[in-house]
Amino acid sequence: MSSSLNNVPGRAGPDSDDHQDGAGHANQFVTFSVAGELFAVPMAPVQEIIRVPGVAQLPLAPRTLDGLANLRGRVLPIINLRRLFGCDERSNDDATRALVINLGQPLGFVVDRVASVVTIEPGEIEAADSIQTVVNADYLTGVIKRVRPGGGHDMLLCIDFARLIEGQFSHVGGGGVGTDRAAAAQSGVAANTQAVDEGAGETSDELRLVSFSVADQEYALDIAEVQEIVQLPEHVNELPNTPPHVLGVMSLRQRLLPLVSLRTLFGLPRLPYAEQHRIVVTALPGGLNVGLVTDSVKEVLSVPRAQAEPMPGMLSADQQLDEFSSICRLDGGKRLVSIIATDKLLRMPAIETALAAAGAAASQNAKEAAMTQQTDAERSDDDTTSDDDTQVVIFRLGAEEFGVPIMSVQEIVRVPETLTRVPRTPAFVEGVINLRGTVLPVIDQRSRLGLPAIERNDRQRIMVYLLNGMRTGFIVDSVAEVLRIPRGRIVAAPAMSDEQSQLISRVANLDGEKRLVMLIDPRHLLQGREVQDIQGLGGTAMEAEPLAKAA
Repeated sequence: MSSSLNNVPGRAGPDSDDHQDGAGHANQFVTFSVAGELFAVPMAPVQEIIRVPGVAQLPLAPRTLDGLANLRGRVLPIINLRRLFGCDERSNDDATRALVINLGQPLGFVVDRVASVVTIEPGEIEAADSIQTVVNADYLTGVIKRVRPGGGHDMLLCIDFARLIEGQFSHVGGGGVGTDRAAAAQSGVAANTQAVDEGAGETSDELRLVSFSVADQEYALDIAEVQEIVQLPEHVNELPNTPPHVLGVMSLRQRLLPLVSLRTLFGLPRLPYAEQHRIVVTALPGGLNVGLVTDSVKEVLSVPRAQAEPMPGMLSADQQLDEFSSICRLDGGKRLVSIIATDKLLRMPAIETALAAAGAAASQNAKEAAMTQQTDAERSDDDTTSDDDTQVVIFRLGAEEFGVPIMSVQEIVRVPETLTRVPRTPAFVEGVINLRGTVLPVIDQRSRLGLPAIERNDRQRIMVYLLNGMRTGFIVDSVAEVLRIPRGRIVAAPAMSDEQSQLISRVANLDGEKRLVMLIDPRHLLQGREVQDIQGLGGTAMEAEPLAKAA
């Protein structure tokens, strides 16, 4: 919750001349305390005084950064002054506040308490050279000594915040930083897209599929035809006079999405709602979308095209199976995955019925909407639902959410019970696994980002990327969903360290600005020497494997 500066004693009102021309701020200071000492900062750069918000922790950032907060759609770094000063830490309480100070970009500094706003004459500020305090004198611009009512003096230490963070956050501060970073974030979108396209060309002999289950049978769609994967809501708006396979419609970013139950479509009984049910949103020819309701989504697969066989002639002649284009035989033929062809799916009467029903519902909604005036906020939301979206896979590490471009993900597979350890490898390398005859180096994403380790569990997954021509797997806590994020929701991430600014240069504001997703550029998951170490694991792993088995 924000505290208006106009309510702090000594602050000029919003209609005063001082507020309009800024001259009244020249001799005004906000005073606050940290670890028992009193400090002051000039009023001019202080934008707000707020309660300390919830934060998303930013990996690879200096430890003095508590994390990133969402302040009315703006990504705000929150910096812990006690930690920055090297003082003992303490939990936040009702008096704790964050000073939002503009240093080329807004930053929030956590203080123990905000005291007041005071007016200081130039003659009251003395040099700070000889002052002994928790703060190095190099970071002080002076000392204010004020007579305390009843006798004695209060000593206020004037902090130069720009100099204070200079050594901690090398990219923060300076004119034009926000603009440059925003431009870099936008150019990063194009660079990522180009890199993904180039990577896709290198693996054109493979099919990239999203697999899902219906009644313990496995099916798949080409990953390029999957728009999103979202959880089935508990309540779906049913449509009258529609067949059983049409569950109804749901709103997905201000658009109505028809939902088709694959179970019912395949002649199977419908199941009650379950948390693992997922909607695979697929793009049909002509720009239409339909949500296929599945029992669960299994994984992302990369399958050699040679392993995809046409539907057997006897079965393909059956119009009931016309929507299946081919069958993949995996795990030595023990695992069969039927690939759905969306162009044939569109021609199915069941899908045509769902699209027609959704179209009628959308038309009715449009008529009702035309009778009421659309608010500015609604228009803003509509503006963000253009086709200029970024499609990402969302995964979790602890409480934080991260996203990577969906086309950069080669596969998503389960973590096997055992990995082959390889001697003399970096600490973050868990080992290698055999992925369909190929040695796959596996890296603990938590260790790579400097996060604490956790015990292995069933929710963890290995996300496989193609890095420098070599497939490399990264263990994440869980894979949550696939989302299309309007690019208007993506902003530049504050650059707090060189490594972090390369790996996480963008942040997405979602769910009415209540959710922060940090967008990772997979090309920077490994740096310099690390790439060479991983590339050398192939031969070393083959030598180490017998040792691991013998052990």
